[in-house]
Amino acid sequence: MFSFKEIISVTLILFSIIDIVGSLPIVIDLRKRSGKIESAKATIVAGVIMIAFLLLGTKILHLFGLDIVSFAIAGALIMFLIGLELTLGIVLFQPDPEAETSSSIVPLAFPLLAGPGTMTALLSLRAEYELPNILVGIVINLLLVFIVLKSSSWLEAKIGVAGFNILRKVFGIILLAIAIKLFKNALLMW
Repeated sequence: MFSFKEIISVTLILFSIIDIVGSLPIVIDLRKRSGKIESAKATIVAGVIMIAFLLLGTKILHLFGLDIVSFAIAGALIMFLIGLELTLGIVLFQPDPEAETSSSIVPLAFPLLAGPGTMTALLSLRAEYELPNILVGIVINLLLVFIVLKSSSWLEAKIGVAGFNILRKVFGIILLAIAIKLFKNALLMW
């Protein structure tokens, strides 16, 4: 039932999509504007959103007459575009200016941590991996998110802008390769 290889794959995919390290400049900006970030609250809300969509996402798709393979292909394309953003340093997905608040829920938990890319990835992963392995991958990522949010001030001082740029590019290339694999597998299932 549990597969170490699947758990590692899911964890890396979600880590690349959530991109908490790459989002750290946004987190730092939110912390500076609001005075603090409620790390536990943001992490729990993001986790509830992710798990709820993982468990109910297929029912929502069926409600609209969509199949998982089509959604997996769409998810792979979105992951590919996010990978391009990270690797090339371009912005394809514009943030919603109306969502700019100082709350730990919006925009931090949603849509930054558990946004459309994460939801799409979860359903794509559901088509490819076993549910328990995905849940473990989610929990590992939530722990990483919590740690990064809690230590954002320290990380800001230690890693610096150049370090963040290198990390974003490395995770972007990994995400591009994973997106191509998911796209290929979804086409084979079709």
